[in-house]
This record gives sequence, C-alpha cells and structure tokens, in this order.
Amino acid sequence: MLWLIWLSLFLSTHSPAEQQPFLVVLGTAQDAGYPQADCRKSCCTKYWNGEQAGQHVVSLGLVDPSTDRIWMIDATPDFRDQLRTLQGFRSKTDAAPLDGIFLTHAHIGHYTGLMHLGREVIGSKQVPVYAMPRMRSFLEANGPWNQLVQLQNIDLQPMQADSAVLLSSDFSVTPILVPHRDEYSETVGFLIRGPNRSVLFIPDIDKWEKWDRDIIEAIKKVDVAFLDGTFYQDGELPGRNMNEIPHPFIQESMELFKDLPASEKSKIHFIHFNHTNPVIFDAGAREAIEKKGYHCAFESQRILL
Repeated sequence: MLWLIWLSLFLSTHSPAEQQPFLVVLGTAQDAGYPQADCRKSCCTKYWNGEQAGQHVVSLGLVDPSTDRIWMIDATPDFRDQLRTLQGFRSKTDAAPLDGIFLTHAHIGHYTGLMHLGREVIGSKQVPVYAMPRMRSFLEANGPWNQLVQLQNIDLQPMQADSAVLLSSDFSVTPILVPHRDEYSETVGFLIRGPNRSVLFIPDIDKWEKWDRDIIEAIKKVDVAFLDGTFYQDGELPGRNMNEIPHPFIQESMELFKDLPASEKSKIHFIHFNHTNPVIFDAGAREAIEKKGYHCAFESQRILL
C-alpha cells in the first residue's frame, strides 16, 4: 500500500503540464555564433563594446520530466554552456551527461561540440549519437571523431529519413532530408512529436524551392516551425557571392508565406541567425518581422510538446 500513498502524493504535487515533454531553445546563432571571430564590422562591435549580448549557436534541448531524461539536437561549439543549461532541467546528478544527441549535418556549428565527450574533457561512456548514414560514416572514418567511437565515448545510432526514433510511447524525433551543400554528410531537419504538439526544425536549407516538399504544407501539419533565417536579405555580405552559401533570406520567406492566414504565420519562428543579420542587433528588424505575424526564436524559449 505504500506505493499507492507515494503515487497519490506525486500526482497531487505534479500537474500534467509539469510532466509533459518540452523543447527548449539552447541557441539561435549561425554556426560561428555571435560575435564571430575576427569580425570588425559594426554588427559585432556592438558586442565588443558591451552594447549587445552574445548568442549561442543553434541547438535545441528535449526534456521528458516524466522519465527525467534529456536529449540535445546538434552538438555545437557552445556545447559546454548548452549542456549545463539542459542538465538544469534534470534531477539526476549521477547520470550520464545526457541521454542522446541528434545530429543534422557535418557543418562546424552542428557537430563539433562532440569533442567535449572525449578523454580530454568528459570522457563519457557510450552517449547515444543519432546520425544519418553519411554522417555516421564521416564520424567513423575521420579523426578526431573516430577516436570517440573507438573509445566508446559515443555510441553511434543509425537514423533513416522519415523513420521516427521513439523516445517514449508518445514522444519521437523523425529526420527529414533537406538540400544543403552536403560536402561531408547529408543534411536533415527534424519533426519532433510529443503527446500534444509537434515541431518542425529546419535550421539549414539551400532554398525552399529546392526542397522536394512543399514548406507551406509542412507548416500546416505542425504546431510550431523553427525555420532557417540565416540572412535577413540579399547583399548582407558585401564582397562575397551569397550564391555560394545559399539560404532562404528572411525577406524571401516572408514573401513566400505572405498569403498564409495569421494562425499559420504565427507558427513560424526564424532561427540560425548569421552575425550580420540585423535580427540580432537591431530591434527594428525584429519588430518588423513580428508585425507581419512571424516570430524570431530566442534562447531559453520553451515549447510544450
């Protein structure tokens, strides 16, 4: 009978919402963060002069309070701080660093944080790292990443496009292939489903029209969509050919989505901001986006799933 007493006390002090899985934004900046190394432009000068806060590289945390488990989507150069934040949502103090990492692709801001799991830092034991086939082969074949595999700091777990990875009976992560300069690995976004809500996460894609899916239809099928907002507009990088680093400009995306009803626009949260993107340092740019019915992701933002 003691277990019945314990259960009644637990249910009386923990509401369903408190036990519901949720997503937390751990970073919103492009791969190199904000500010960027050797940036001497006015955008980063605001940070160096103490006028603007820094921003961590894009990553999401997934938390399941009912099982006290945590996962990270992408291991960024800011892994140290982001892991600390994510662990703050867990009561365990003697557990593995986290219960798994899901990787989108092999560009520097999305996987290099794995180095912290190695012998020079944590020396972790078989942390599950979920990777697509080319991403997995890249980690197995190239140092220093293959040392993490050989020393069993990480345990590579295969993913397949459009095949859900179950975190619990009603909590899953599904990789979705997207086109994006796949020099070393394929690139995926993720569909995250909880018991009550679903989230689409696409931090990197070349252009919406290059995708073999209709982004507008994809938005209709979810409750929240975190979408590539790397650059605000064309010409943002003077002296560089932006065709070599294609992304949907926020202005392009807003034009594409302009005829959506307000309820659909409100699902869209732009993310993955380059250091030159005025969304970071110009309140007016962010306000202009909000006035059109969209949102900009922000660090510590939470979405109940």
